[in-house]
Amino acid sequence: MSYLKLCIYSLFGLFVLGCQSKKINKNKEEAKVDRPNIIFILADDYGIMDSQAYANKFTGIHPSEMFYETPNIDRLVSEGTSFSQAYANQLCSPTRASILTGKYAGRVGFTTAMPPRATYYNQKKPVPKSYYVHDVFEHKDPIKIEQALLNGISNSAIPTGSAIDGGKDELSIAEALKDYHSGFIGKWHVGGFGAKGYQPKDQGFEPLAWFDAGGSAYFNWKGAWNNRTNKMFPKVAAEALEIGHSGKETKQKYLTDDLTVQALNFIEERAKIKEKPFFLYFSHFAIHTPYQGKAEEINHFEAKKTKGWNGHKDPVYASMIKSLDRSVGEILNKLKELSIEENTLVVFMSDNGGIDAEITPNNKGTNNDPFLGGKACVTEGGIRVPLVFKWKGKVQEGKWIDVAVDCTDIYPSLLEAAGYNSKKIVRDNKLDGESLIALLSDVENKKKTYKKSTHYWHYPFNVIYNSPYEPMALTPHSAIRDGDYKLIFDWYGRLYLYNIEKDPFEKNNLVTKRPELKEALFAKLMLWLTENIDKRYWPAINKDYKPQNEAREVPFVDLFSRYKEQL
Repeated sequence: MSYLKLCIYSLFGLFVLGCQSKKINKNKEEAKVDRPNIIFILADDYGIMDSQAYANKFTGIHPSEMFYETPNIDRLVSEGTSFSQAYANQLCSPTRASILTGKYAGRVGFTTAMPPRATYYNQKKPVPKSYYVHDVFEHKDPIKIEQALLNGISNSAIPTGSAIDGGKDELSIAEALKDYHSGFIGKWHVGGFGAKGYQPKDQGFEPLAWFDAGGSAYFNWKGAWNNRTNKMFPKVAAEALEIGHSGKETKQKYLTDDLTVQALNFIEERAKIKEKPFFLYFSHFAIHTPYQGKAEEINHFEAKKTKGWNGHKDPVYASMIKSLDRSVGEILNKLKELSIEENTLVVFMSDNGGIDAEITPNNKGTNNDPFLGGKACVTEGGIRVPLVFKWKGKVQEGKWIDVAVDCTDIYPSLLEAAGYNSKKIVRDNKLDGESLIALLSDVENKKKTYKKSTHYWHYPFNVIYNSPYEPMALTPHSAIRDGDYKLIFDWYGRLYLYNIEKDPFEKNNLVTKRPELKEALFAKLMLWLTENIDKRYWPAINKDYKPQNEAREVPFVDLFSRYKEQL
């Protein structure tokens, strides 16, 4: 080949390579531009019947006949795709742990949510072998009747890989979204009761305003959030604790309004930075206790003629829902105002079922009828929650998905929406969740892209809330949903089996009619518990139990010790 031809071929090759390089770089730029901003809104204790759109879905009653008012959440439903069988956990901290890690809460030790409790960290105690530094010593309610079972315990903090974590580390959703700017607002409650090193900033978030507690005052809350003294755990230095921070001044006097303004400011600031998408995890305290509303809204509901519909009669509770709903509306309006709604995925969910006034000791809260039970129960009223995806132009509007999904699916779903493959990112620490993104365009799951058919719950505690089956303290429960069927294991020795597709309100216990199915599901549940939940997170038999003093009409039956011995 002549020197001239060689030069010509070389120049041509460089030209083609340059074009391809430009194309690759262009594709990379386009991928960045196409990546959506993500806003995940998590409501607290917001029941499946608390929104008008969901209540209408399950009862057919027109929203005008209802007591609560949720026009903006209903707008989200009409502009997005909603799940009718989405599951959270029975309490908030376990659900938050699942959302942040993509795993069943019990696998990371979260079995309950609680106010501040003694842990090995905050008591400066040596950690027993196989325990975790943020395990609580104990957690129990003041139950007066005889108890056959002793409570298990719970973890209180998601590991961050610190020197005291014993090799434990969880890749949070914010850390997995590594090219995103992630902000956190609101309730944390997975940080070891204010343990330094386990707060939002330690899990990949910019902490805008947060409080590591189960509840907060809605008026005059800043003093508690900004507290830098150590009255709660005097055995550790004050600098070892970090309870929260109220964020920038907004001049708002009501907590839900304040957090909303901070969220709007974050969205507006980040929308100006086109090169990097944002992820906002907006974790409301509403509508968790204490029940405190704005006076003008309380008065509005006090005088409303539909007061009492479906047992919904508390004007304070209704006013708190209205504030939550208004927050959702302001976020949707801000996206439209900034012309970014076509490049922003909005996801709305609740962390557990509503507090059902019929089973709580103080008769306050909502009513989840026709669903059974409420918060703290593994019946549908305690774990079935609203879940809505909205992404203008990308997600179908006004559609419903009746496939059963759960809160572990949020993690891989947000990753896929952002262009990540969760299986490659979390290789050594298997996720329990599956992405829901394909379901949004295949609402009947005809292509079987969502393959998970089994879901698990575990709650090893005696609770002061009444059981939905009897007017006595709730005993430890675990549950499995496998396909259409759900088995609830009451560790006191009772089993409940339902066909949820045909009987979503859990009226017909099939235990005696389908004994073979009962045994199969019980064996599957116990196998999962044995393989995934450490025995310290299981209940135990109370050696001081006096059967002759039992208040229940049926005797205690030990169905679990033979499994626990395998651990």
